[in-house]
Amino acid sequence: MKQLHFQQKYPITVVDIAKTETPFGSVQAIADWLRERIIQTPRVQYIGTFDHFAHTRAIGGEIAPEIQAATNVIFCFGHALPNAEVLAVRPRSIGIADLGDHFVVSFMDAPMKPANDAMLSWALALRNA
Repeated sequence: MKQLHFQQKYPITVVDIAKTETPFGSVQAIADWLRERIIQTPRVQYIGTFDHFAHTRAIGGEIAPEIQAATNVIFCFGHALPNAEVLAVRPRSIGIADLGDHFVVSFMDAPMKPANDAMLSWALALRNA
């Protein structure tokens, strides 16, 4: 697990999972598993799954050669709307990329500790789930 600042401004968490460390064989299988975790978590709303790889390919966008599949699972922890600006950082998503022999699971860190803890526990639980 790495915590870093993507493009020097976005705090993200990245979990690299070798395919030998997980029973999941595809990005879709991981996305389905995450969807179930989200649905089972009180006060969290599953929104959808976005095939980022298919979208980027369809518009003729650039895809790094090592990426074989890429999906975002979208959901919201939004327990409160304290101001209008909070909408800028909602909803949340967890990205899943297949890089051949391993998966990269990543998310932007949430300012709400319970949300961050949940996303981290879901990502780490993918190892030998």
